[in-house]
Amino acid sequence: MTDSSLDLEPRARPSVDVYAALRAKILDLQLPPDEKVNIDALAREFGVSQTPVREALSQLEGDNLIIKTPGKGYRTTPLLDMAELRELFEFRLMVEPWGARVAAVNRLSNPARALQQSLSTFECGTETAPSVRHLLVAHDTQFHDSILSASSNQFALHAYRATHCHLHLFRLHPADYRGKQTVEEHRNIVDAIGACDPDAAEAAMHAHLIGAYHRFAEAFSQDIGRGLRVPPTARLY
Repeated sequence: MTDSSLDLEPRARPSVDVYAALRAKILDLQLPPDEKVNIDALAREFGVSQTPVREALSQLEGDNLIIKTPGKGYRTTPLLDMAELRELFEFRLMVEPWGARVAAVNRLSNPARALQQSLSTFECGTETAPSVRHLLVAHDTQFHDSILSASSNQFALHAYRATHCHLHLFRLHPADYRGKQTVEEHRNIVDAIGACDPDAAEAAMHAHLIGAYHRFAEAFSQDIGRGLRVPPTARLY
């Protein structure tokens, strides 16, 4: 019989834990953008073999947070530049206001109750969560996904999910970002969808995306990300 107290072998953490830890390090820029990933160093840091690290990196490839180049290994993806940021929001402006309109029209599968619950969960969580930023990205992802899911248009939903927009945008936020303006705009969207007012829902989503675009653009002007600057008069219309 082996005395467990003499078992000095480190207990391997499941790969899902390694995935979550690596994802957090990328989102918090602890693993800098466009940086080579040292698998051996990460395995030592997490106290695991290289296998779960490689499995986690494969998952992060699917999130578009990691790039694998044959013969060169893994790198973190670069931050969005100004042109990519604009293109992403142009795509969202084509899809999401329409999604909000459809969600408000469909009374049988109206997602307002679930959206309100998401808002309440986020606001309650901010009182105790060690990282409001991580709580916010979870809420924001669920919120927008739920609205497009209510449209029952799988092509639109899959195209939207393929952008992984929240993960890439999240990396542009300053560390102290708490999302108060985002939550207020989300509440306007929920109120319009709950009232089954498609015009108001579409307008509220459009206003939210325009506001979000300018908040992210401001991050560039403050030398967040790559330090690219945006003229103060820039508009996305």
